[in-house]
Amino acid sequence: MRACAAEEQRESRHAIENAPDGAKARKAVDSLAIGREASSSRQIVYVIDDDSAVLGSMRFLLSVQGFEPRTFSTAEEFLETVTPGDMGVVVTDVRLPGLTGVELIEGMKKRGLEFPAIVITAYADVPLAVCAMKQGAVDLLEKPFDPGALVDALRQAFARMSEKGESAASEHAVRESLSSLSTREKEVLQELVKGKTNRAIATELGISQRTVEVHRANIMKKTGAGSLSALVRMALILEGKPT
Repeated sequence: MRACAAEEQRESRHAIENAPDGAKARKAVDSLAIGREASSSRQIVYVIDDDSAVLGSMRFLLSVQGFEPRTFSTAEEFLETVTPGDMGVVVTDVRLPGLTGVELIEGMKKRGLEFPAIVITAYADVPLAVCAMKQGAVDLLEKPFDPGALVDALRQAFARMSEKGESAASEHAVRESLSSLSTREKEVLQELVKGKTNRAIATELGISQRTVEVHRANIMKKTGAGSLSALVRMALILEGKPT
């Protein structure tokens, strides 16, 4: 009994001594804040059209609106230039020499190129454009289109990209935050997420309620979670469950 009590005291003392100040952890949780504004210094738009006049006018329009245009006359030229690590939004005519806009989107998917695609189509090519939408195009503009409509579509596409990026960054931050927990703290966290009380956790793990409280405080500080509900949301993110 004395040996168990001594071990219990050592664990409790160790938990108290290793409690962090939480400054770094709060930075990780900051990435979970809802409504955070995305800050992307470069918004690259890949324009694919076989009409040089169209490419010229698109370059001017996009540059004036603060985008970074890159133009191509064929889908093949575009696919040979970009790599899976590149970012941006594709604006393509649905009917192109060589690969069509639909085949371009299919080709991007096969190469692991995650570019949102906006398809430009003439009225006669609407059925082809619908196929492009089914393949994953995010928007469809019919010729002649309002330049403002294209700009709006691009901004929405970049906003969706930012949200996706923030979601991935948030998950990474949560994983890093929770990886800092000790083995015992992870055990306590697992029981907390199950909705167990401190007393029940103490009984389950064979430690005192006071030690559970210390571990729980350490978990909150290391993760930067301001409440149990925030801690549960972090755990659910790791499990891939909706929060």
